[in-house]
Amino acid sequence: TKGMSVADIGKMQKCSEHKINYWIRKYDIRKRTIAEAMYAKNNPDGDPFQIKSIHTLHDAKLLGIGIGLFWGEGTKKSKNSVRLGNTDPGLIRSYLKFLIEICGIEQKKLKFSLQIFSDMPKNDTLQFWLNNLKKFGILKKQFSKITVTRARSIGTYREKTKHGVLAVYFHNTKLKKLIDTMIADVAQW
Repeated sequence: TKGMSVADIGKMQKCSEHKINYWIRKYDIRKRTIAEAMYAKNNPDGDPFQIKSIHTLHDAKLLGIGIGLFWGEGTKKSKNSVRLGNTDPGLIRSYLKFLIEICGIEQKKLKFSLQIFSDMPKNDTLQFWLNNLKKFGILKKQFSKITVTRARSIGTYREKTKHGVLAVYFHNTKLKKLIDTMIADVAQW
């Protein structure tokens, strides 16, 4: 009930982990999985998000936009992160609004990565994104190292990516599963 590990209980009771495991098996006490234990250890104050109850049309629209954006543009392969990348500042701001207002994520816990071409000025491009995310209070320290891709040719894709591709991500397995479930529910329609 206190969320202690077998090792912690063994130390507290001054006995071996084997003895604790024996009694756990004998009384058919459910143990947390390693993933559950790690989650609890990494989130000692509980979940770092709180999905808002939807009571207004504004919230319903924002939920729909956020789920739709992740479904269309998000990274589905990761089991541990809610990650979305795009070149459009408006799209990124809409997704941030979903994460902050609907998912209850503190903006300071969001992380960002930027991918640019080698002929783009790093500092100017980073400043472009910081200016576009100013209303959310996003700071430079929330950005990881900028990934630079060698510039090849000028084409329509290069025109769309004149400010690089910004990815916003939040590492949390539980939130990723919740969003995947919401998408699966919508996909059943």
